[in-house]
Amino acid sequence: MVIIADIKIPDEAREQLESYGQVILIETQDITYPAVSGHPDIFFCRTNDGLVVSPNLPVYVIDELKKQQVPFVFGERETGRKYPATAGLNAVVTADYMIHNKKYTDPLLRQQCTGKQFIHVNQGYTRCNLIPLKDNRFITSDRGIEKVLRKHDLEVLYVDPKGILLPGFDHGFIGGACGVFGNIVFFIGNLNHFPEGEKVRSFLQGYQIVELYDGPLFDGGSLVFI
Repeated sequence: MVIIADIKIPDEAREQLESYGQVILIETQDITYPAVSGHPDIFFCRTNDGLVVSPNLPVYVIDELKKQQVPFVFGERETGRKYPATAGLNAVVTADYMIHNKKYTDPLLRQQCTGKQFIHVNQGYTRCNLIPLKDNRFITSDRGIEKVLRKHDLEVLYVDPKGILLPGFDHGFIGGACGVFGNIVFFIGNLNHFPEGEKVRSFLQGYQIVELYDGPLFDGGSLVFI
């Protein structure tokens, strides 16, 4: 298994991830603003066919993807320095749905998901704020996303993102603090340090929860599993 993660996640979390697979750490300079400069959900979007990746990713990352034989295609738009030019790939793609702000979605990503129902939300940083689970269940830290998903009769849990670390900002977001692989939900941090942690645990009944270090939830731009 290949795991893509921000180089800035805590060392203990990185070491734990390395026990599950080959970890590719993302670090960029002079592409976008520092807080998200290594965030996988800014530079990658997982689809049924593989990855759509930002065309201005550093060469070392592209070389590593090829070395690990990860299937990928380049998006049409480069990642920019500030929002919304940072949001083109920050969508959530499930078996049935593509969830994003239509104004910002990379055209190539739209093409990859033509067979899915597109759910438009105002939040361009959709993946940052949304954890997709099996059976069309979701956890979000954005009230707007919650409202739209409920209108589509989807089961969604809202949690307040306060307490999630994102250096440079007051707080991060729930989607950025985790990744999902099969029946395992990986959190960059321990839910015991999150005010609504027990609510999250309850909603994740039936999943194995892996907490990658004993500290506050850390928004590392999510974890991408291939």
